[in-house]
Amino acid sequence: MQLRAALTGIISVAELIMASAVADAQGLGDRLKKRASEAAKRTVEQRVDQKTTQATNAALDKAENTVKCATSDKACQDKAKAEGKAVVIDDAAPKGGAPAAAPVANASNTESAAEPAKEESAFVNFDFVPGERVLFADDFTKDNVGDFPKRLEFIKGNMEVAEWKGARWLRATTDGQLEIPLPENLPDRFTVEFEHVGEASSWPFVTLTFAGKRDDRAADQVVFKTWDGNSESSGGGVFGGDGSEKAKGRVKGAQNKPFTARIMVDGRYAKVYMNGTRVANVPNATLGRANKIFIMFDGSEDKPAYFRNFRIAAGGRKLYDAIAEKGRVATQGIYFDTGSDRIRPESAPTLKEIGDMLKEHADLKLTIEGHTDNVGAAASNQSLSEKRAAAVRQYLMENYSIEEARLTAKGLGATKPVGSNDTPEGRQNNRRVELVKM
Repeated sequence: MQLRAALTGIISVAELIMASAVADAQGLGDRLKKRASEAAKRTVEQRVDQKTTQATNAALDKAENTVKCATSDKACQDKAKAEGKAVVIDDAAPKGGAPAAAPVANASNTESAAEPAKEESAFVNFDFVPGERVLFADDFTKDNVGDFPKRLEFIKGNMEVAEWKGARWLRATTDGQLEIPLPENLPDRFTVEFEHVGEASSWPFVTLTFAGKRDDRAADQVVFKTWDGNSESSGGGVFGGDGSEKAKGRVKGAQNKPFTARIMVDGRYAKVYMNGTRVANVPNATLGRANKIFIMFDGSEDKPAYFRNFRIAAGGRKLYDAIAEKGRVATQGIYFDTGSDRIRPESAPTLKEIGDMLKEHADLKLTIEGHTDNVGAAASNQSLSEKRAAAVRQYLMENYSIEEARLTAKGLGATKPVGSNDTPEGRQNNRRVELVKM
């Protein structure tokens, strides 16, 4: 019995030792796995860092051989070309030019300074088609920094042209009011576009009135709002002059970020957009028509309001009606990336109208003409216009199954202006795609 007890004790001790050894081995295995995982993670991070560094260096190398020059600074352009450097036209560049800013690689939270309102929305219900005849356009590049823009009418507030995020903006550090003067009364169909940045806690934040009388309570107004606080939503809509709500909607991601505000009016039908989302759709708006647009907005030292790239355009008839009468029609609704033939998503409504027209009228054949203004070298403008016309042709064939023989692409560069290249409106009208009946 004593021997059996002793043996039992020995076995128990051995079991404990073996269990401890197994536990230690398991713990060691876990630690080895953890270390291997951490080592693999470090390796991946090192590879990512290496690629990021390579991308950044490539961007910097490219930037060193690129010079920003203003449109009117021909000396800067000629000097850069003589030195074998690429020229980027940027009217915000100082006299004599400036190095092109290199993009930051792998920085998803970095805003693009040169292209505010980079639209990454899903383009929900987006059917905006801009008017084809520009009535007013201004990007403030002809104004002195620190001045109020010459082509706008000052009413009240503290506003000045400022360089911000690599671009030229109208900045307001108080609540303000201004007017956009127009060469004629707004027509039955018109569109309004501008870029805006702001933040406010009251509704509305930006108010546009078209009837000519700022306090006309019978006229409807278009409003835009960028919310503060914890809300991620901003919005826009149509309100009565007495503050009554007709329609409004919300979008995400516009607070303190550049966004594009758009308004499309056809008779009493008004649609309001923020970036790629339609936020209001009102069939019986009473906006009125005058030869000016009154804008009222909120701003402060802590939360300035910013505006730029105002464009007001007269609408027109449907594309097919214009082609049937005159044999050609110009469109301002096909957008491209700067200096590129890449078609931007907001071009879809105009391209859809063209595609549907071609499908409905099977006998219609078109020449797609690309036109530019005279900014930059003539050869570059010619090449770019050819590529853009070809891109539109390819898009229509691929997305609307239009036969190749029905479409011809032709680039004309700056050789066929329809307006003066000395004015913003003229340059806007010259940058166009025309559809010509064959």
